[in-house]
Amino acid sequence: MKIYQVDAFTNQVFKGNPAAVVPLEKWLDDALMKNIAAENNLSETAFFVQAGDVFQIRWFTPAVEIELCGHATLASAYVIFHYLQYDKEQIHFTCQVGDLFVTRQDDWITLNFPAIETQPVKSIPAVLSAAIGSHPLALYDSDSKLVALLESEDDVLRCQPDFALIAQLEKNLIITAKGNEVDFVSRFFAPKSGINEDPVTGSAHAVLIPFWSKKLNKNELTAVQLSERTGYLKCKLLQDRVEMSGQAVCYLIGEIFV
Repeated sequence: MKIYQVDAFTNQVFKGNPAAVVPLEKWLDDALMKNIAAENNLSETAFFVQAGDVFQIRWFTPAVEIELCGHATLASAYVIFHYLQYDKEQIHFTCQVGDLFVTRQDDWITLNFPAIETQPVKSIPAVLSAAIGSHPLALYDSDSKLVALLESEDDVLRCQPDFALIAQLEKNLIITAKGNEVDFVSRFFAPKSGINEDPVTGSAHAVLIPFWSKKLNKNELTAVQLSERTGYLKCKLLQDRVEMSGQAVCYLIGEIFV
Protein backbone atom coordinates (compact mmCIF):
# COMPACT_ATOMS: atom_id res chain seq x y z
CA MET A 1 0.00 0.00 0.00
CA LYS A 2 1.12 3.54 -0.72
CA ILE A 3 1.59 5.84 2.26
CA TYR A 4 2.04 9.61 2.33
CA GLN A 5 3.16 11.77 5.24
CA VAL A 6 1.93 15.34 4.96
CA ASP A 7 2.57 18.32 7.25
CA ALA A 8 -0.81 20.09 7.53
CA PHE A 9 -1.69 23.70 8.40
CA THR A 10 1.75 24.89 7.30
CA ASN A 11 3.76 25.58 4.15
CA GLN A 12 7.04 24.36 5.68
CA VAL A 13 8.25 20.83 6.29
CA PHE A 14 8.75 20.10 10.02
CA LYS A 15 6.00 22.58 10.97
CA GLY A 16 2.24 22.16 11.34
CA ASN A 17 0.82 18.74 12.17
CA PRO A 18 2.16 15.63 10.42
CA ALA A 19 -0.42 13.07 9.32
CA ALA A 20 -0.05 9.75 7.56
CA VAL A 21 -2.44 9.12 4.68
CA VAL A 22 -3.17 5.63 3.31
CA PRO A 23 -5.46 5.44 0.24
CA LEU A 24 -7.28 2.10 0.03
CA GLU A 25 -9.22 0.27 -2.67
CA LYS A 26 -11.31 -1.46 0.02
CA TRP A 27 -11.40 -1.37 3.82
CA LEU A 28 -8.84 -3.29 5.82
CA ASP A 29 -9.61 -5.05 9.09
CA ASP A 30 -9.83 -2.57 11.97
CA ALA A 31 -7.03 -4.38 13.80
CA LEU A 32 -4.68 -3.91 10.85
CA MET A 33 -5.49 -0.21 10.52
CA LYS A 34 -4.84 0.22 14.25
CA ASN A 35 -1.50 -1.56 13.90
CA ILE A 36 -0.50 0.64 10.95
CA ALA A 37 -1.40 3.77 12.92
CA ALA A 38 0.59 2.52 15.92
CA GLU A 39 3.56 1.74 13.66
CA ASN A 40 3.42 5.24 12.14
CA ASN A 41 3.35 6.72 15.67
CA LEU A 42 1.90 10.02 14.47
CA SER A 43 -1.04 11.74 16.13
CA GLU A 44 -3.32 10.47 13.33
CA THR A 45 -3.26 8.17 10.34
CA ALA A 46 -6.08 8.64 7.84
CA PHE A 47 -7.47 5.85 5.66
CA PHE A 48 -9.96 6.48 2.86
CA VAL A 49 -11.85 4.52 0.23
CA GLN A 50 -13.38 6.17 -2.82
CA ALA A 51 -16.98 5.15 -3.54
CA GLY A 52 -18.12 6.94 -6.67
CA ASP A 53 -17.95 10.68 -6.04
CA VAL A 54 -17.59 10.28 -2.27
CA PHE A 55 -14.56 9.39 -0.16
CA GLN A 56 -15.25 7.42 3.01
CA ILE A 57 -12.62 8.39 5.60
CA ARG A 58 -11.52 7.07 9.01
CA TRP A 59 -8.79 8.22 11.42
CA PHE A 60 -6.71 6.34 13.98
CA THR A 61 -4.33 7.59 16.65
CA PRO A 62 -1.62 5.17 17.81
CA ALA A 63 -4.14 4.02 20.44
CA VAL A 64 -7.74 4.44 19.23
CA GLU A 65 -10.04 5.29 16.32
CA ILE A 66 -11.44 8.82 16.56
CA GLU A 67 -14.63 10.25 15.10
CA LEU A 68 -13.25 13.47 13.57
CA CYS A 69 -9.82 14.81 12.62
CA GLY A 70 -9.14 18.05 10.79
CA HIS A 71 -5.43 18.01 9.97
CA ALA A 72 -5.49 14.43 8.63
CA THR A 73 -8.50 15.35 6.48
CA LEU A 74 -6.58 18.31 5.09
CA ALA A 75 -3.59 15.99 4.49
CA SER A 76 -5.86 13.45 2.76
CA ALA A 77 -7.30 16.18 0.52
CA TYR A 78 -3.76 17.31 -0.33
CA VAL A 79 -2.91 13.75 -1.43
CA ILE A 80 -6.12 13.43 -3.48
CA PHE A 81 -5.62 16.79 -5.18
CA HIS A 82 -1.89 16.37 -5.88
CA TYR A 83 -1.23 12.66 -6.35
CA LEU A 84 -4.45 10.83 -7.30
CA GLN A 85 -5.30 12.65 -10.55
CA TYR A 86 -8.44 14.15 -9.00
CA ASP A 87 -9.55 17.03 -11.23
CA LYS A 88 -12.50 18.50 -9.29
CA GLU A 89 -12.27 21.48 -6.98
CA GLN A 90 -14.32 19.93 -4.15
CA ILE A 91 -13.90 16.66 -2.29
CA HIS A 92 -16.87 15.11 -0.44
CA PHE A 93 -15.83 12.98 2.55
CA THR A 94 -18.19 10.96 4.75
CA CYS A 95 -17.34 9.88 8.29
CA GLN A 96 -18.90 9.00 11.64
CA VAL A 97 -20.09 12.57 12.27
CA GLY A 98 -21.53 13.15 8.79
CA ASP A 99 -20.44 14.96 5.64
CA LEU A 100 -17.20 16.91 5.29
CA PHE A 101 -16.41 19.08 2.28
CA VAL A 102 -12.97 20.23 1.18
CA THR A 103 -12.16 22.77 -1.52
CA ARG A 104 -8.93 24.29 -2.80
CA GLN A 105 -7.91 27.69 -4.07
CA ASP A 106 -4.29 28.13 -5.14
CA ASP A 107 -2.24 26.49 -2.36
CA TRP A 108 -4.91 26.89 0.33
CA ILE A 109 -7.19 23.99 1.24
CA THR A 110 -10.46 24.73 3.05
CA LEU A 111 -12.25 22.25 5.31
CA ASN A 112 -16.00 22.60 5.86
CA PHE A 113 -16.99 20.86 9.12
CA PRO A 114 -20.02 20.90 11.42
CA ALA A 115 -19.76 23.64 14.06
CA ILE A 116 -19.57 22.32 17.62
CA GLU A 117 -21.18 24.46 20.32
CA THR A 118 -20.02 24.86 23.93
CA GLN A 119 -21.85 25.39 27.21
CA PRO A 120 -20.39 27.02 30.36
CA VAL A 121 -19.37 24.72 33.20
CA LYS A 122 -20.49 26.10 36.57
CA SER A 123 -17.86 24.41 38.72
CA ILE A 124 -14.23 24.21 37.58
CA PRO A 125 -12.60 20.97 38.78
CA ALA A 126 -9.66 21.56 41.11
CA VAL A 127 -7.58 19.09 39.11
CA LEU A 128 -7.77 21.38 36.07
CA SER A 129 -5.85 24.25 37.66
CA ALA A 130 -3.22 21.82 38.90
CA ALA A 131 -3.03 20.20 35.44
CA ILE A 132 -2.30 23.44 33.57
CA GLY A 133 -0.58 25.43 36.32
CA SER A 134 -3.06 28.32 36.38
CA HIS A 135 -6.70 28.99 37.18
CA PRO A 136 -8.78 29.50 34.01
CA LEU A 137 -11.12 32.46 33.68
CA ALA A 138 -13.90 30.03 32.71
CA LEU A 139 -14.47 26.47 31.58
CA TYR A 140 -16.76 25.29 28.78
CA ASP A 141 -17.96 21.86 27.69
CA SER A 142 -18.65 20.49 24.20
CA ASP A 143 -19.59 17.05 22.95
CA SER A 144 -16.03 15.74 23.04
CA LYS A 145 -13.73 18.43 24.47
CA LEU A 146 -13.38 20.82 27.40
CA VAL A 147 -12.37 24.44 26.67
CA ALA A 148 -10.44 26.38 29.32
CA LEU A 149 -10.36 30.13 28.70
CA LEU A 150 -7.11 31.73 29.87
CA GLU A 151 -6.33 35.40 30.37
CA SER A 152 -3.65 35.91 27.71
CA GLU A 153 -1.66 34.39 24.88
CA ASP A 154 1.37 34.30 27.18
CA ASP A 155 -0.58 32.11 29.62
CA VAL A 156 -1.32 29.63 26.82
CA LEU A 157 2.29 29.68 25.64
CA ARG A 158 3.79 29.26 29.13
CA CYS A 159 1.52 26.40 30.16
CA GLN A 160 3.48 23.30 31.23
CA PRO A 161 0.75 20.67 31.30
CA ASP A 162 0.68 17.70 33.63
CA PHE A 163 -0.65 15.04 31.25
CA ALA A 164 -1.36 12.53 34.00
CA LEU A 165 -3.69 15.06 35.65
CA ILE A 166 -5.26 16.07 32.32
CA ALA A 167 -6.04 12.39 31.71
CA GLN A 168 -8.15 12.50 34.90
CA LEU A 169 -10.50 15.04 33.32
CA GLU A 170 -13.73 13.79 31.78
CA LYS A 171 -12.67 14.83 28.26
CA ASN A 172 -9.66 16.02 26.27
CA LEU A 173 -8.69 19.64 26.88
CA ILE A 174 -8.33 22.81 24.80
CA ILE A 175 -6.74 25.87 26.39
CA THR A 176 -7.31 29.14 24.56
CA ALA A 177 -6.99 32.92 24.81
CA LYS A 178 -7.32 36.03 22.68
CA GLY A 179 -4.27 36.38 20.44
CA ASN A 180 -1.81 39.23 20.24
CA GLU A 181 -1.46 39.20 16.43
CA VAL A 182 -4.27 36.80 15.50
CA ASP A 183 -7.82 36.60 16.81
CA PHE A 184 -7.22 33.61 19.09
CA VAL A 185 -4.59 31.09 20.08
CA SER A 186 -4.89 27.62 21.53
CA ARG A 187 -3.23 24.35 22.55
CA PHE A 188 -4.82 20.90 22.65
CA PHE A 189 -4.06 18.03 25.03
CA ALA A 190 -5.48 14.54 24.42
CA PRO A 191 -3.71 12.00 26.66
CA LYS A 192 -6.95 9.97 26.79
CA SER A 193 -6.56 9.40 23.03
CA GLY A 194 -2.86 8.58 23.20
CA ILE A 195 -1.71 12.10 22.20
CA ASN A 196 -0.25 14.25 24.97
CA GLU A 197 -0.20 17.45 22.89
CA ASP A 198 -1.44 17.64 19.32
CA PRO A 199 0.50 20.10 17.12
CA VAL A 200 -2.49 21.54 15.16
CA THR A 201 -6.05 20.32 15.63
CA GLY A 202 -8.86 20.89 13.13
CA SER A 203 -11.51 19.23 15.31
CA ALA A 204 -10.61 21.59 18.17
CA HIS A 205 -11.16 24.56 15.85
CA ALA A 206 -14.64 23.24 15.01
CA VAL A 207 -15.26 24.07 18.68
CA LEU A 208 -13.15 27.23 18.89
CA ILE A 209 -14.49 29.02 15.81
CA PRO A 210 -18.10 29.38 17.07
CA PHE A 211 -16.74 30.01 20.58
CA TRP A 212 -14.54 32.95 19.52
CA SER A 213 -16.97 34.17 16.88
CA LYS A 214 -19.48 34.91 19.65
CA LYS A 215 -16.88 36.44 21.97
CA LEU A 216 -15.37 38.72 19.30
CA ASN A 217 -18.61 39.32 17.36
CA LYS A 218 -17.05 38.45 14.01
CA ASN A 219 -17.44 35.54 11.61
CA GLU A 220 -14.00 35.57 9.97
CA LEU A 221 -11.04 34.90 12.26
CA THR A 222 -7.37 34.00 12.22
CA ALA A 223 -5.84 31.50 14.61
CA VAL A 224 -2.53 30.00 15.67
CA GLN A 225 -2.11 26.77 17.61
CA LEU A 226 0.86 27.38 19.90
CA SER A 227 2.41 23.92 19.91
CA GLU A 228 6.14 23.52 19.43
CA ARG A 229 5.57 23.01 15.67
CA THR A 230 2.86 25.73 15.45
CA GLY A 231 0.12 26.01 12.84
CA TYR A 232 -1.81 28.85 11.20
CA LEU A 233 -5.50 28.75 10.23
CA LYS A 234 -7.92 31.07 8.49
CA CYS A 235 -11.37 30.47 10.00
CA LYS A 236 -14.96 31.32 9.16
CA LEU A 237 -18.31 30.62 10.85
CA LEU A 238 -21.17 29.73 8.50
CA GLN A 239 -24.22 29.28 10.75
CA ASP A 240 -24.02 25.61 11.78
CA ARG A 241 -20.82 24.91 9.80
CA VAL A 242 -17.25 26.16 10.08
CA GLU A 243 -14.52 26.65 7.51
CA MET A 244 -10.83 26.15 8.29
CA SER A 245 -8.26 27.00 5.64
CA GLY A 246 -4.67 25.87 5.75
CA GLN A 247 -1.73 24.91 3.61
CA ALA A 248 0.11 21.60 3.45
CA VAL A 249 3.41 20.12 2.25
CA CYS A 250 4.37 16.51 1.56
CA TYR A 251 7.29 15.15 3.57
CA LEU A 252 7.33 11.49 2.56
CA ILE A 253 5.94 9.02 0.02
CA GLY A 254 6.51 5.33 0.66
CA GLU A 255 5.08 1.84 0.65
CA ILE A 256 3.69 -0.35 3.43
CA PHE A 257 4.39 -4.10 3.39
CA VAL A 258 2.00 -6.14 5.56
